[in-house]
Amino acid sequence: MKFSIIIPTLNEQENIESCLQSLQPLRAQAEIVVVDGGSDDETLVLAQPLADRILRCDAGRARQMNIGAQYAEGEILIFLHADTFLPDNALTLIGKHLGDKVHWGRFDICLTGPHWMLPVIAQMMNWRSRLTGIATGDQAIFVKRIAFEAVNGFPNIPLMEDISLCKRLKKRTPPLCLSAKVRSSARRWEQFGVFKTIFLMWSLRWGYFFNAHPGALAQLYKEGRCWKPAWLRKVISR
Repeated sequence: MKFSIIIPTLNEQENIESCLQSLQPLRAQAEIVVVDGGSDDETLVLAQPLADRILRCDAGRARQMNIGAQYAEGEILIFLHADTFLPDNALTLIGKHLGDKVHWGRFDICLTGPHWMLPVIAQMMNWRSRLTGIATGDQAIFVKRIAFEAVNGFPNIPLMEDISLCKRLKKRTPPLCLSAKVRSSARRWEQFGVFKTIFLMWSLRWGYFFNAHPGALAQLYKEGRCWKPAWLRKVISR
């Protein structure tokens, strides 16, 4: 069973080396594919000696991961963020449990950082994922290639591509929710503040649920502004 670990990057010089170093013991079983979206820092220089394949394309995480899957050789694809670390036995766990009845899954998550709310947020993410069957990208989604291709991969949208992929995959099989934890940076939670980011992320999810345009949601995410339904925007503007 061959694995491909696909890592989309964009100006990740602060994280990429430690991420790839952690994956070196897995290279006997897995190829490491880095897909860069146009970094203008030292990301590619640092990644070159530690990856099996370096690819370049236009920026966009969904696009980058699809390109990585297209050129990867593995039967099982693992999509990993550059600031996230797999558990030591990740490949053994995936290989043991994926099969004819389960085509995809994700890990539980642990957020690294000093804020006291981060363990609570991580636990809520894990519970929500089990309840809904929906995973987020920082939980290291893995999927059999045949299933990934059957649902046409990630939709080429600037935000919520992980949610959309999971919804498609759920129609094939329920996810494998592994209790082993990936360690992921809490930098996005710390950028705007932990509590503000909680409201931000939930508002964007609601916006996606109510068919708000992913491009508009991506811009809100970039600016740290919550999505508001049209009726609320009208009330506020009065």
